[in-house]
Amino acid sequence: MSETDIQTLAERVDDAARQARAIDQFATGSLTVEDAYAVQAASVARRVQRGEAPIGIKLGFTSRAKMVQMGVEDLIWGRLTDAMLVEEGGEIDLSAYVHPRVEPELAFLIDKPLAGRVTLPQAQAAIGAVAPAMEIIDSRYRDFKFDLPSVIADNASSSGLVIGAWRRADLDIANLGMVMSLDGEVRQVGSSAAILGHPLRALVAAARLVAEAGMSLRPGDVVLAGAATAAEALRPGQHVDLRVQYLGGAEFHVAGPGGAS
Repeated sequence: MSETDIQTLAERVDDAARQARAIDQFATGSLTVEDAYAVQAASVARRVQRGEAPIGIKLGFTSRAKMVQMGVEDLIWGRLTDAMLVEEGGEIDLSAYVHPRVEPELAFLIDKPLAGRVTLPQAQAAIGAVAPAMEIIDSRYRDFKFDLPSVIADNASSSGLVIGAWRRADLDIANLGMVMSLDGEVRQVGSSAAILGHPLRALVAAARLVAEAGMSLRPGDVVLAGAATAAEALRPGQHVDLRVQYLGGAEFHVAGPGGAS
């Protein structure tokens, strides 16, 4: 795919996200996975040119069931910027999204550079802190329908993240209970073990994937490890709360009808 075509598609997905406007997915077979990541990089570069700062990456398809559903053999990843950060305990306005959903995750704060093929102990040694987190995902494609290249080009559906208090990095996070509630009603119950069997494997994968793109995880970067449960659709006026065993929690509010309060 030519650089001109990449920039044209990047503008399309960037405008869709910026304007909270649904678009049709790209025609099946029109994009390779390599093309899709080039579109993603160009799309996020447009955000950076507008003043946003890169802060890390997110991982997707971190459950075997999701990989099978999408017919893929590897994870996908997207880029995070500071404009995606939602204040813990803060509020979002659904007018900024197309099909917003929320899913419970863990977040890693990188303390030492990490890239390439690394071991679990090496990944562990690179972590400065871990925190409960939620990702707000929002496919810009009409009816939330997309194929693999389309979702990659759309920055892996990443739209927002809420991070709870950072905890020390040496805590055992292999099998932590995770409960996400909406308006006080428990909607999703899971375990951190659902993230590739152990969340640290997500960080190992992140190091490999960014290296394949000629990048590195740097001190201060945030890595979202991937969803521990299915996502929940967001509605006006909701209160969303996540509790993670031993780590604490995170929460946010959705503005009621009419927009932000």
